[in-house]
Amino acid sequence: MKKPKILFFTGAGISAESGIQTFRDSKDGLWENYKIEEVCTPEAWKKNPALVLDFYNQRRKNCKEAQPNLAHQLIAQLEKQYDVVVVTQNVDNLHERAGSSKVIHLHGELMKVRSTKDAKLIYDWENDVVIGDLCEQQSQLRPHIVWFGEGLDNDLMDYAIKEAVTCAVCVVVGSSMLVHPANSLPHYVPFASQMVVIDPMAHEMNLDEDRSIYYLSEKATVGMQMVYDSLSKLT
Repeated sequence: MKKPKILFFTGAGISAESGIQTFRDSKDGLWENYKIEEVCTPEAWKKNPALVLDFYNQRRKNCKEAQPNLAHQLIAQLEKQYDVVVVTQNVDNLHERAGSSKVIHLHGELMKVRSTKDAKLIYDWENDVVIGDLCEQQSQLRPHIVWFGEGLDNDLMDYAIKEAVTCAVCVVVGSSMLVHPANSLPHYVPFASQMVVIDPMAHEMNLDEDRSIYYLSEKATVGMQMVYDSLSKLT
């Protein structure tokens, strides 16, 4: 018998409880003491690639030190009963480390780098990246991250949409739902499917006035425990 599909759409809030700083919680436009426009844009890369590499080297180190939290773990555990697909805006690998087997990273991955000459040349990479680290075509390696001002991978977005249109349940966890076009994904969920939003600010959200959405104004671990308890009783 085919398992019902649950789509989890996750954002920075789910990893915040693992100690990974979120952009929306940064003060004065600073993120780890950097201005976003200095390290997270194509213009920043052209101006000072060494600074950009250093910023992501720090974030990669932070990611390796962080551990999956209960929310990540519960999502992975639901694979025992459901066909679970995770579509995430996060660039960390905490979902994978928690045991999730199907994860779509819309905004890139910290533990990968790619060629500046050919974006399809992508490599697994866990150490620091420095000026002089080259791809097989002898061009500089850069973080495999979608920077502000860059478009999403159309193939990945199409893949995520195909998963959304066939899910029975969609659970949004820890996303402010402000980043376009990733925030359009829940709108592809069938109208008859159940939708749940978990976020401390969920009470201020209104994703779709025409459908029934259950809003849980909780942090990710608390909300996911509630959702897990309910879903585990259904099959």
